[in-house]
Amino acid sequence: MTAPTWLAVLVLVAVVLGLYALMWRGWRRRGAKHDLPPLVDVPVGEAESEVRLQSGGRYVGTTVAGDGLDRVVARGLGPRSTCRLTLTDAGLDVVRAGGAFRVPAASLRGARHEQGIAGKVVPPHGLVVVTWQHGDLTLDTGFRMTEFDLGGSAMPGENHAAWIQAIVTMVKEENA
Repeated sequence: MTAPTWLAVLVLVAVVLGLYALMWRGWRRRGAKHDLPPLVDVPVGEAESEVRLQSGGRYVGTTVAGDGLDRVVARGLGPRSTCRLTLTDAGLDVVRAGGAFRVPAASLRGARHEQGIAGKVVPPHGLVVVTWQHGDLTLDTGFRMTEFDLGGSAMPGENHAAWIQAIVTMVKEENA
């Protein structure tokens, strides 16, 4: 190889590393943007209250409520991952590789169907978006169910509707 070839390779490697450093810096800055208190851990070994619903799914992301593009990455809420959702009287437990957390029942504000959140777009009614309060922020967290546990031939829309109804019912019970 000649000297100009080596120089071109070194410049290309430097540009790629520079771009990676800028992306990493941007991710860190986004994480510092939202001042969130620590998430509530999913208790281990706790006498579980009755499970209302349970399903496997995909954690899509968390945004500031009302702004589907203001993605929250603080406290490990950024990465998309597979998850296991469990709804009990204590709240919504989200167990995922990116870090498990609980949304206490008193923090739940509602749930609805959405077509997209945090830059992820799916077919209509493809996401369950749970609205919850954490610290001073109201957050929207999106899930896409991959297991349908309503028995028999339940369709994704029916499974999502069951989750939304159960969460809305919990919110009404908490506010009663």
